[in-house]
Amino acid sequence: MNLTLEPETVTWPEMHYVFVEKTGPFMENAPAAWGEAHGQIAALSAHNQITGYTSLYKVGPPNLYRAGFSIAAEPKELPAGLQYAKFAGGKYARFVLTGPYDQLGEASGKVWKTVAEKKIALRDDFAIENYVNDPRVTPAEQLVTEILVPMQ
Repeated sequence: MNLTLEPETVTWPEMHYVFVEKTGPFMENAPAAWGEAHGQIAALSAHNQITGYTSLYKVGPPNLYRAGFSIAAEPKELPAGLQYAKFAGGKYARFVLTGPYDQLGEASGKVWKTVAEKKIALRDDFAIENYVNDPRVTPAEQLVTEILVPMQ
């Protein structure tokens, strides 16, 4: 697995975020949430500019998972089934996975273990998975995902 284990401190910017939210086990809910979110892309992009694909999550209980899209401005004509929030962003420890999405579960586990070992002070906020490139045109082994953990 190609995962950086030396975190870089970054500031994630404020963003307009539309999403599908699920609670419960991530391994079940993440694919379901993304399935619903992807089904809304055409309707969302008819009136809004999608600028990125990002998931936000909180390790529970309850586990909370949001599959969604950053958009250029507050949404116009938000499709049914999507929610909106203005995400404040903030200070994060960034780890980077290069490789297929099916490695994300294992990579996230290693990230959280590293955070505990390094005694990184966390704040109560969403962790982020930011999908840097497009899986429709990028070979799986070249996919880049930033895993960001909220720092104090």
